[in-house]
Amino acid sequence: MTQVVLFAALPVSAEVFRVRALHWAAQFRYCAYYESSALPYPHGAFDQLLAVANVTPASPASLADLPDWLQQPTTAPRCGFVTYDAKNEIEALHSGHFDGLQWPVLHFFEPQIWLYWQPDAVEIHGATTGVLAAILATAPSPQAAPAVPFVRPRLPRAEYLAAVAAVRENILDGEVYELNLCQEFYAESVQLDPASTFLRLNTASPTPFAGFYKWQDRYLLCASPERFLQRKGLQLISQPIKGTLRRGSTPTEDAHLREQLRHDEKEQAENLMIVDLVRNDLARVAQTGTVQVPELFGLYPFRHVWQMISTVQAQLRPGTELADILRATFPMGSMTGAPKIRAMQLIEHYERTKRGLYSGSLGYVLPSGDFDFNVVIRSLQYHAGTGYLSFQVGSAITYDSDPHREYDECLLKARALLEVLGAVVKQ
Repeated sequence: MTQVVLFAALPVSAEVFRVRALHWAAQFRYCAYYESSALPYPHGAFDQLLAVANVTPASPASLADLPDWLQQPTTAPRCGFVTYDAKNEIEALHSGHFDGLQWPVLHFFEPQIWLYWQPDAVEIHGATTGVLAAILATAPSPQAAPAVPFVRPRLPRAEYLAAVAAVRENILDGEVYELNLCQEFYAESVQLDPASTFLRLNTASPTPFAGFYKWQDRYLLCASPERFLQRKGLQLISQPIKGTLRRGSTPTEDAHLREQLRHDEKEQAENLMIVDLVRNDLARVAQTGTVQVPELFGLYPFRHVWQMISTVQAQLRPGTELADILRATFPMGSMTGAPKIRAMQLIEHYERTKRGLYSGSLGYVLPSGDFDFNVVIRSLQYHAGTGYLSFQVGSAITYDSDPHREYDECLLKARALLEVLGAVVKQ
């Protein structure tokens, strides 16, 4: 492998180079791009990394395949995703719902070429010959906004409200304490440019765990604010989000809404239940007595919403690998509810769409074994071969939930996605 380090003296601006690099990368069969949006975040955000390949020899197809594949020596990061349906390999679960995307259960690849952005440089690694010239020669034509006049709900509003009421009865009966109920909005026969649309989304909703992923003719355009898991050495970090409120239109209103979220007992109860679940999950792979919660109910601003975020950390037992950690912690509690297995069974009962990559995880594994993975939320998914476009949103249902308020929270989380598409919801 060769390496070129390019300092800031590029012949184009940093933003122009980023746009051209992503459009260049999207021509490959497999492409992964991770973006921090230059946002500060406790324990850092995603590395800015772009990786491509046209072939993925011996790519793992299941959690069982991961250990041997990751043990092969490499100087490259491994890039990939795990869909929500990997749960079926971990527990005795299944899903028979409609699936318009048809992602594999998981996919990882070792890139042939990868780029790292540093504060004062862009590094090009791998088969670097001609790469810089090819990127600079990629001049994407201006793209109009996607022409998607409306999206349809897979679960009509009235049925969603009835499902929330039914979940409240499940909670009253003691089956679960909390359940994350999600719904899909979709459009068909859509034509759009995935790279341009991702860049629009990243501008409309900058987040610390954004990502663009291409698998054959399937695309993920992700604007996630949530970290699932980060490993640095033996330290494991999870940062579940539970608690959402819109931003204010003035500084005074914004400060008022922040305090409203801070003191919202329902949102705190949701967050605390998931923190307890995450603590229990991490304890399954942690050294005894090392699970801690250094921040509880932290409030962080994003473009459209305030989020309540807690941090749970632990020291891993030596020899614990990624597949072991995923079996202990996946799917993330913030996207299931508690207790997790019964929550997932009820999710299958009430929802109408196979979650697939939504509420799964996108991330990368470094040669050292360190890794960083997000929670796939606030994301568009696109099947270029069929024109199927989809996004899903959800909220945590507790006994105190008001069905209409929960539906409004779903639409709030969909706001940036609808803006980028220029679409409205058509019931």
